Amino acid sequence: MGKTIKARFSSGVIEPMEEIDIAEGRELTITIIKTPSKREEDAFERSAGRWKGTIDTEKLIKDIYNDRLISTRNEPIL
Repeated sequence: MGKTIKARFSSGVIEPMEEIDIAEGRELTITIIKTPSKREEDAFERSAGRWKGTIDTEKLIKDIYNDRLISTRNEPIL
């Protein structure tokens, strides 16, 4: 059984930030997913729209759909 909780890492120790019901001494497997910092979030937002005008999206979409057509595929080699 699993549960996702928030925790803080401090002085080499992972400290839960909410109550957890786990027996003392119980072995756990922990998956660590780093929450982006405010600075990292801001960098992501600043990059939004930077690709605008660098690619012809209409042509890209058309090419994708053309590539998916069966008639454009090569005949299989038997």
